[in-house]
Amino acid sequence: MEELSFDKLPKAVAKLSNEISEIKRILLQNKEETPEKDQLFSVKEAATFLEVSAPTIYGYVQRKQIPVMKKHKKLYFSKLELIDWIKTGRKKTIEEIQKEVDRSLATKKRRL
Repeated sequence: MEELSFDKLPKAVAKLSNEISEIKRILLQNKEETPEKDQLFSVKEAATFLEVSAPTIYGYVQRKQIPVMKKHKKLYFSKLELIDWIKTGRKKTIEEIQKEVDRSLATKKRRL
């Protein structure tokens, strides 16, 4: 390693700062590319995760409203499937609805 003198200190600090920034960028990029690991929940854990009661979970299962797996009389819920299930209940904003209407009207005008 090259000996560091007082005169070379600002360049060395700048170089280290750039290298740290690059390492941070790589770590953040890898974190974004790593998919979330799935986890299996029991009824109680799923109820806690969804912030509802266990009887509510059983009601969802009975009405086939929630993704569930059954093995040996036990119910299991995938965390990732529950997240997707929650997202299906997302309400559209007024802007999104307006854009859909505009696209639909534009398509109909082209057909005429």
